[in-house]
Amino acid sequence: MPIELLTNAAKHSGAQSIAITVIGDVRADAQLIVTDDGRGGARLDASGSGLRGLAERIRTMDGELWLSSPIGGPTTVTVQLPAEPGPAREAQEGN
Repeated sequence: MPIELLTNAAKHSGAQSIAITVIGDVRADAQLIVTDDGRGGARLDASGSGLRGLAERIRTMDGELWLSSPIGGPTTVTVQLPAEPGPAREAQEGN
């Protein structure tokens, strides 16, 4: 997943720099934040969007993907994944 986000930024954004931040531990949700200083304008609803496909795959792991990409940039993609997806997480939450 981080490689796919970096590849998208390198291929499509025109960015001069890309920053990656990872936050989390084994007991908490993890966040991956990728920000570039490119041209912006990325969309999740675009036809053939690699970001849309990535968001769909992340949802299968009980995760979420957020995109902020105003025209002119910067673009920030935030991915949040649970420490324990699926049934193990539901059992912990008492569902």
